[in-house]
Amino acid sequence: MDKNRLYQKYISYDILAALMVWISFVIFRKTINDIQILDSIHILIPNYDYLTSLLLFPFYCIFVHYLTGVYLNTHKKNRINLILSTLASSSIISVSVFLVLKLGDVVVSYEYFYFSLLVLFGLLFIFTFSFRNIIFSKIQNNYKSKKWTINTLIIGNGANALKIAGDIEKHAPQNTITGFVTTDKKTAIPADKLIGNMSQIAAIIEKYSIEETIVALDNEEDETELFEIINSLYKFNIEIQFTPRLYEILIGSAKITKLGISPLVSITKSSMSDWQASFKRFLDIVISLISLSLVSPFIIFFSIRIKADSKGPIFYRQERIGQFGRPFKILKFRTMYTGAENGTPKLSSSNDERITPIGRMLRKYRIDEIPQFWNILKGDMSLVGPRPERRYYINKIMDEAPYYCLLYKIRPGLTSWGPIKIGYSDTVEKMIERLNYDIIYMENMSLATDMKILMYTFEIIFKGKGV
Repeated sequence: MDKNRLYQKYISYDILAALMVWISFVIFRKTINDIQILDSIHILIPNYDYLTSLLLFPFYCIFVHYLTGVYLNTHKKNRINLILSTLASSSIISVSVFLVLKLGDVVVSYEYFYFSLLVLFGLLFIFTFSFRNIIFSKIQNNYKSKKWTINTLIIGNGANALKIAGDIEKHAPQNTITGFVTTDKKTAIPADKLIGNMSQIAAIIEKYSIEETIVALDNEEDETELFEIINSLYKFNIEIQFTPRLYEILIGSAKITKLGISPLVSITKSSMSDWQASFKRFLDIVISLISLSLVSPFIIFFSIRIKADSKGPIFYRQERIGQFGRPFKILKFRTMYTGAENGTPKLSSSNDERITPIGRMLRKYRIDEIPQFWNILKGDMSLVGPRPERRYYINKIMDEAPYYCLLYKIRPGLTSWGPIKIGYSDTVEKMIERLNYDIIYMENMSLATDMKILMYTFEIIFKGKGV
């Protein structure tokens, strides 16, 4: 069992459970209601054939299970997570199927329908959780036997690092401390536990197959050093945590992930719950597909206008930095004359002479950003999230605000609280001001917050306040 592909195991077992549930439920309905199985049972409308329902029901179940977030962070789930997510999905599936069956089925009695609902819910929960519990027990056994382990690196070599290591060894058996990386000449760590310094971090992570890092510095006041270390770690696909200062404790960012271990702040884990993160991604895909379909005639129209307005390509591709500090190519309608920057990055402004006549109108109503729905479909971006910046400007921002790297934990977006409050940022100072709003958004991420931001964005578009 590969812990990086556990979600595939969960999906396979959930499909098997769904098949067994539907077969059992059909047998129950035939027994109670004397329904002809091969002629009249269907997942939604019982007048269709049984085999069709047998194929559709598992897909519907997997879809609902996905929305509960059960397939995210599968090797870090606990039994309570599995019970709650299984209860939630079983309730949603059974109630939705029951309501449609009630509309399309032959009414025997309402008592029968309510009893059927209870039976379907019970079958779903028992079969689904039983199979999931088999996987969960196997995961726990793999960690206990050390067949699996989470290789953990501690960055720091003082008393704080030593304390965190002791807590992990006592209370987190699934983690294995591979060693310490030095950040200071003075050390409280035995020499045989030191495996290098920050200049060797890439080689250390590769050599020891590091999955988690904990930044445990003694000097809590030195924010610059902390964020420099965090920024250097983002390019690696690992979890990053650090021991909190008073500020993180007061605002609630510090979380107790394991009893007996000092609270830690996770840089890579989203503040959204797994089910909200799954639903957010689902909405990204659905809304992007619908939007691209609806505006396709306008895309053709503006493509013709852009081509007629000035020489150059219709679309403009530019490298931006996305989630985990990874670069991607953002797609926009071209709004400037070709070669406007001449290789030197320059921020735009409302009176920028580089902007074409049609480009000015496209920017005013944010039409130039419509092609970014393609970036959202690919997973480079989300509908709501901090606007992605170029590396050139990120470096300038980090000279003044080294905490910019905190934004790497989430996908950049088409719109967010920062752009709504600040608009186009034509100075680094405005970019830093926008960053502060984006940090606030990141710490308060939720589907409700996203909906509010989208409503504000629509207001900006309709009023032509894009520039």
